[in-house]
Amino acid sequence: MYARRNAVGQTDRLLARAATARIRKAEDPATTISKLARGLLEPPLFVHRQRARMKSLELLILIFAWSGVSGSVPVGTSKLQIHIPKSLYKTNGYDHRDALFGTPPYGGSIQAQLYYTDQSLCTTADPHRGYPERETKNDEMLPWQSPFVLMIDRGDCTFVAKVRNAQRAGATAVLIADNTCLCVNQDTCDNEEGASCENQEPIMADDGSGNDISIPTFLVFKQDADVIKHTLKDNKQVRVEMAFAVPTNQDSVTYDLWSTPVDPVSMPIERNFKAAAVALGDKAHFSPKMYIYDGMKAGCSQNGEDECYNLCTNSGRYCAVDPDDDLDEGLSGADVVTESLRRLCVWQVYGENNGVGKEYWSYIEEFLSRCYDPENELLFKDETCIKNAMTRASVDSSLIESCMADSGGLEGDVANKILDQQLADKEKSGIILIPSLIVNGAPIRGELSLATALKAICSGYSRGSEPPICDKCAMCNDVSACVKHGSCLSGFSQAASVDGVSSTTFAGTLLVLTVLAAVTGYIQHRRQQRVMREQVRGILAQYMPLDEDQAHTDTSVGIEQDGEGRSEFTIT
Repeated sequence: MYARRNAVGQTDRLLARAATARIRKAEDPATTISKLARGLLEPPLFVHRQRARMKSLELLILIFAWSGVSGSVPVGTSKLQIHIPKSLYKTNGYDHRDALFGTPPYGGSIQAQLYYTDQSLCTTADPHRGYPERETKNDEMLPWQSPFVLMIDRGDCTFVAKVRNAQRAGATAVLIADNTCLCVNQDTCDNEEGASCENQEPIMADDGSGNDISIPTFLVFKQDADVIKHTLKDNKQVRVEMAFAVPTNQDSVTYDLWSTPVDPVSMPIERNFKAAAVALGDKAHFSPKMYIYDGMKAGCSQNGEDECYNLCTNSGRYCAVDPDDDLDEGLSGADVVTESLRRLCVWQVYGENNGVGKEYWSYIEEFLSRCYDPENELLFKDETCIKNAMTRASVDSSLIESCMADSGGLEGDVANKILDQQLADKEKSGIILIPSLIVNGAPIRGELSLATALKAICSGYSRGSEPPICDKCAMCNDVSACVKHGSCLSGFSQAASVDGVSSTTFAGTLLVLTVLAAVTGYIQHRRQQRVMREQVRGILAQYMPLDEDQAHTDTSVGIEQDGEGRSEFTIT
């Protein structure tokens, strides 16, 4: 069994390597990727199962895209602005694209000094180089002064590698300066001599190792990047602002989670999000999205026949990547599509009307606990296990089976309306990576966690319209525990966005300061009273002996009149 999987893995790696090499050498990488995805550039002797493996690699080619590969990525709601010098200020900010990795501070912003380095940053970064130039000490320039944003040229290695080295050098954020003009911008952009333009925008994708990246990254297009670099090379100070907003709604927030039933990254949040979904209540409307791919466009469905072995359902119409890299045993892509449809039906029956779907989250939690076991893959499609999970989640399995059948089922060359809707939504949203969280139509970047998701959702409300859970937990040190228990158990919450601190933190801090002031005032009052009493006793102690010595002496003061009737003082 192990030998078979190892052989399959080697075959897949060879196919992926060949596909990646073809993309790198292509004059138009985006078109090459598109053709590979549609099965138009098949390797020689591409037999039945090899075709299936190549289709299985389609998503991996996109996810682990080379930094020079172009594509289409959803435009977020972040903002890039330069405040100093005034000549670089733009009324509506700079056009840019967000990276698909890193953790932006949603609801906040970064304002810092901008430096440009002419290093590739594919290895380590030397903070004593770059522009604007600084004072020299011990024959080298002073390092970049924190906090700072670092501008780096695109090229030579992946975006993740560059940003990782910038992060290690202390950068608060990164701007990638594009080195190739887009064809649509040729009138305002100057390419290097002999260089051709790009038809589509670059995608700053995660290369598979970006989980350790915690700082945000923007791509700046060449026509703007050239002007900014020229200003920095003239040794002028540039101060940049990177703001991270989510479109706000007055009454409620909509959020979607794109994933698959076998995606390990999304499983932790799926296990623990039920309490948050219930706490958000009718102030938020959730929609689960299952990432499947169109088998007809990928060439899996031809003349009503499935050309992709067991990756697809409905005679090749709806497909998914083989989860265990073994087309002969274990789980198949068709099993993933089946569970995807099942989950969508659970949502349609129990969550679509209220947007909360408590039973949906309960089913996911029970399924992952009972039917997802890497050591026993067959539980994933075991009908007894699945029905048991539904029963424990208070889900009527007969309703779900009817929904799956009524939508078109999974057999034969028949369209399924629920799965067709997923394909249409994927095309419309431009989703290329999973998992992806979308809040109010804006993609949320960075590592997917309960804390990141709740903070992004809460920042989607207009000020004052947030549900109570946002005030209680969004800024808490332990969001998971706060959501579970309904309060921030760790005491004070973390510092909030650039606008200030949360109301809970402010009220708690104010109460503590008030109590401290009252106690300090009381102690000071008692101390002053004690000092005054001691002073009075001291004075009395000085005069008490005098009174005792003169106890029999007349010390009165009298007024007498002389013979002429005039008064005069006498002291006896």
